[in-house]
Amino acid sequence: MSCKQFVHAYDDIISSENLLAAWREFLRGKTKKPDVQMFGYSLADGVRNLHEDLCNKTYRHGVYQAFNISDPKPRSIHKANVHDRLLHHAVYRMLYPFFDTTFIADSFSCRRGKGTHRALNRFRQFARQASCNHTRTVWVLKCDVSKFFASIDHRALMGILAEYIPDQNILWLLDGIIESFTSTGVGKE
Repeated sequence: MSCKQFVHAYDDIISSENLLAAWREFLRGKTKKPDVQMFGYSLADGVRNLHEDLCNKTYRHGVYQAFNISDPKPRSIHKANVHDRLLHHAVYRMLYPFFDTTFIADSFSCRRGKGTHRALNRFRQFARQASCNHTRTVWVLKCDVSKFFASIDHRALMGILAEYIPDQNILWLLDGIIESFTSTGVGKE
């Protein structure tokens, strides 16, 4: 195994400090949501219970609430409950800084300091280079993989994560989160 290893331990992810910091980040823009307010009313109990479930490894991810939106095209959304989304944020807080350093510089989606505008600027650089300063015609393929995230093979994903994360408890937690949602006919194949 020649890849860089994640150095944090399971206890770092599930610590009360990390869970509370994750709560503060999670709250941004959600303070008026009824489910968030309900969890917030008994925040100490909620965080303590989540922490204990994680310590005892009795945590089980809940079900998702499904609904449809149009922004601008119709999409099917599946939302986890606040308890689980808090855990997602706690995991993200620890994993993001590590995995961000493993991505290529030209990966722009869902990364801090990147985004659509920077991706477009980078595209313009590539277009200018490929067209020799706009003196040659170049072609671009624009595509969208339908239901891409729902179609990711869970075993393959866990195999990739295991290359980077030696802590079996973290892998147990990630497996529980990943397996908490599957679309019919994809994910586990």
